[in-house]
Amino acid sequence: MKEIEITCKLGRELSEDEIRTAAIKALGMSPKVKTQVKYRVMRRSIDARNDILYRYRLEVYKPDETVPEYVLEEYKDVSAAEPVIIIGAGPAGMFAALRLLMRGFKPVILERGKDVHARKFDMAKLSKEGTVNPDSNYCFGEGGAGTFSDGKLYTRSSKRGDIREVLHQLVRFGADPAILIDAHPHIGSDKLPVVVENIRKCITEHGGEYHFDSRVTDIVKKGDGSFDVVCNGGQIWSSRKVILATGHSARDIYEMFDRKGWEIQAKGFALGVRVEHPQSLINKIQYHGKYQPYMPTAEYSFVTQIEGRGVFSFCMCPGGILVPAATAEGELVLNGMSNSARNSKWANSGVVVQIEPEDFPEYAQHGPLALLQFQKDVERKMFEYTGSLKAPAQRMMDFCRRIPSTGLPQTSYHPGAANAPLHELLPEHVSLRLKYAFPEIGNKKMHGYYTNDALLLGVESRTSSPVRIPRDPDTLEHTQVAGLYPCGEGAGYAGGIVSSALDGINCAAKI
Repeated sequence: MKEIEITCKLGRELSEDEIRTAAIKALGMSPKVKTQVKYRVMRRSIDARNDILYRYRLEVYKPDETVPEYVLEEYKDVSAAEPVIIIGAGPAGMFAALRLLMRGFKPVILERGKDVHARKFDMAKLSKEGTVNPDSNYCFGEGGAGTFSDGKLYTRSSKRGDIREVLHQLVRFGADPAILIDAHPHIGSDKLPVVVENIRKCITEHGGEYHFDSRVTDIVKKGDGSFDVVCNGGQIWSSRKVILATGHSARDIYEMFDRKGWEIQAKGFALGVRVEHPQSLINKIQYHGKYQPYMPTAEYSFVTQIEGRGVFSFCMCPGGILVPAATAEGELVLNGMSNSARNSKWANSGVVVQIEPEDFPEYAQHGPLALLQFQKDVERKMFEYTGSLKAPAQRMMDFCRRIPSTGLPQTSYHPGAANAPLHELLPEHVSLRLKYAFPEIGNKKMHGYYTNDALLLGVESRTSSPVRIPRDPDTLEHTQVAGLYPCGEGAGYAGGIVSSALDGINCAAKI
């Protein structure tokens, strides 16, 4: 076997003959065996440095060599098996459940929100009427926050586990097989709901259970070491093992742990703004003026250091829209999403500043909930400025110059934008670093990015959990509560769909 790279121009695919011709050359074989060589496409990426090309990485094999195949384990009928309670039906919870099916355990999933179809109606009311359902919104409900945030699958690190299990599972349940090879794969918020529904059907058809509208209000550790999990409707579910996969916005869970005296820790996170540009401008920048309609919609990412803290783009949504991600009345939070076609006329991304507990000593009185309280206060301040889900907004150059904007550009954000001094509303720790970061990015990394045609909207604050629920590094159980497995973004051990799914798989594997 040898690895090779082949390029071709965007707008067409590599032909079988091109691949085989390159394969026999790399293997040093005669053209007579060209039709007998084998290959496997490993990765496809876009190279926009000079000519705009697809760059393929392939493994090529001689006729007598075997091409390794990735084979998923089969699911077992677990109708009568031992139950494992999973709190949360996001990526961590769903993929933990699938691994449990493979190993003969019965997953019982308790989800505070609604199924993925019913959830859409609550999100529509949130965007159009400003009505927040605290249990069913862009963060809570079947599929978790990632279902309606573009479905980006960018994690390629193998340190958490074999990502092939996650990607192949997603393809099995309806995702485009291109996610197996694309360097920056995504599914799209229009297609993910079907994938999520198919996962649920698989779990229930094999004997697992889903219980929606089941917000956990208490977890009771009994004398025999098992658990009673109490839900808001009074239902009690019992199990020897519990996977806690509640996501980064389940503040009530952190508060419950704090009341019980179960260890939690303040954890750094990032906070900033959503930045919205015309997508045509991002296409022009990233393709160096060579963009054509057949090319994929351009995206971007960057990271820099400003005064000892990281400033970076987060959850970039090419051809996307902005949505309200509040989970309670009286708070204002923004997120971005894209459909699979990525065909809106806007590009948006979070641009955020890293925050550590020591940056805000005035919140130390809140102990492990210090940065959670800080996060709440910033979100409430944004809401109080407009008195609604209308987002405080400012043009980019005006923000950096500390001057009011005269009029605002159009925005994809349905509740609308209100002209506001974002440079004053944001914490100074964040505002000053963004002030220096935007010109730096525009001058050194993406010429044209720093422009008054870009709109900043506040606030992007749900980048990750501001709390960590500590666990034993070997068993993955909570440090004080045996049999309880803190998991995914909500526990502070993942960030994004793939890493959360892997963490769910790892916790299920320990069980």
